[in-house]
Amino acid sequence: MDYQPLAIPDVVLLTPKVFGDERGFFMETFRHDEFIKHCGNYSFVQDNHSSSGKGILRGLHYQHKQPQGKLVRVTKGEVFDVAVDMRKNSPTFGKWVGEYLSETNKRLMWVPPGFAHGFVVTSDVAEFQYKCTDYYAPGDEYSLLWNDPTVNIVWPVDEHSLKLSAKDAEGRNFADCPFFS
Repeated sequence: MDYQPLAIPDVVLLTPKVFGDERGFFMETFRHDEFIKHCGNYSFVQDNHSSSGKGILRGLHYQHKQPQGKLVRVTKGEVFDVAVDMRKNSPTFGKWVGEYLSETNKRLMWVPPGFAHGFVVTSDVAEFQYKCTDYYAPGDEYSLLWNDPTVNIVWPVDEHSLKLSAKDAEGRNFADCPFFS
């Protein structure tokens, strides 16, 4: 596995070594000792899987009292995946990074606790899977508005074609969000 810190160095892009032939392929998607060395000493307690159609934007979500780190990947289709630094004392506070994750490139992205996270589906359908470092806590979930002008994420889709949940469409402006110290 190749571990590449992104423009926000705590967010890491993981590219697995894929071994393939006429029968298909094999790849290692997670190895705890290597993950600790490159991303930090985290344990995962919950795995999630979602399926979404083209133009669906999910996020930007985070939990404040029970922050979740997420190791995300796509097993079908393609998404543009985004992490926003919500840590007030960080040199990259309020900045974002985004990467394409797909069944073709097989990359994973580590989004540590303290970040808002979301993605938009750029293929007809996408299967999105992720490991979490803490349990989902419905009363602790916040949504940063996907098109907040302060953060200014450049989504690679026509915003008029986006489909959002009511919760995501009514997300908070960056200035109104609870931050991490």
